[in-house]
Amino acid sequence: MSTAIFTFCTLFCLSVAIVPASAQSAGGPLKPFKDELFSTQTVLSTGDNGASQIIDYQEMHDINGRDDTPERRVKRQYVDLAPKKFQELETIAVGGRALEVGRVGATTGQAFTVIFIHGRGGDRRLGMNDYTFGGNFNRLKNLAVANGGTYYAPSVRSFDEKGVADIAALIADANAKSGGRPVILACASMGSFICYGISRDAQAVSNLKGMAILGGAVDPDFPKSAFVKAKKPLWFTHGSEDKVYSAQQQAGMFRTLLKAGQPTRFTLYQSGTHGTPVRMTDWRAVLNFLITH
Repeated sequence: MSTAIFTFCTLFCLSVAIVPASAQSAGGPLKPFKDELFSTQTVLSTGDNGASQIIDYQEMHDINGRDDTPERRVKRQYVDLAPKKFQELETIAVGGRALEVGRVGATTGQAFTVIFIHGRGGDRRLGMNDYTFGGNFNRLKNLAVANGGTYYAPSVRSFDEKGVADIAALIADANAKSGGRPVILACASMGSFICYGISRDAQAVSNLKGMAILGGAVDPDFPKSAFVKAKKPLWFTHGSEDKVYSAQQQAGMFRTLLKAGQPTRFTLYQSGTHGTPVRMTDWRAVLNFLITH
């Protein structure tokens, strides 16, 4: 066991026995979709009364065994292209702002909305790709469509106040057009800057149900944000060997929030790197938690 993993076990583990082929609890309103492929992740340890977990991640199994072409094209059984019938690449006007988005699902009356924010160098195509990241975005599309929801993957033009304003407008638009039903914001890598910017905007927070941060940065001011003050649910996922943003610092933030009564979860992928959470995050478990808490 590496020093990093030992440290995380010290922080989190109440039980350190390996639990074979066990998924995180996915109880909630979203119906299963290919759970036998995406949710059967081996839990190495669980802590904080189930709020934190360390998941076994192995490149040979989770990339080479899952993809026809490693990191480029997943095997066909992981993908269902039915959502293509409800998919558009479009430029929409929200709050007087023009925003390029990929959309899957209805524009109004949706049961819930998920907005995925890419990291540096990405655009809407990343979150709309059915075959990369082990088919995980395809699963997210299917979970949205099968459960009456809508999925947006916008192109973020900048990771500053202008980008935050664009996404705040999209959140407000989705909230209004759905009749106030849940809006979930999920931010990966540098996209976490957008999540943290939104967290400080009280109006945007009022339109938001919860957030997920995948391999993101740490904002030391986050505990003082409107989002945290509102006690809205949050789920972190991170690779233990992430060299871009520190898993240990994110774990520290998780524990600070948890002790303060925040409804929050933390999933650590043992030996996972910076891109691992985008591939491995169990979207059904995460969305069910965020929607129901």
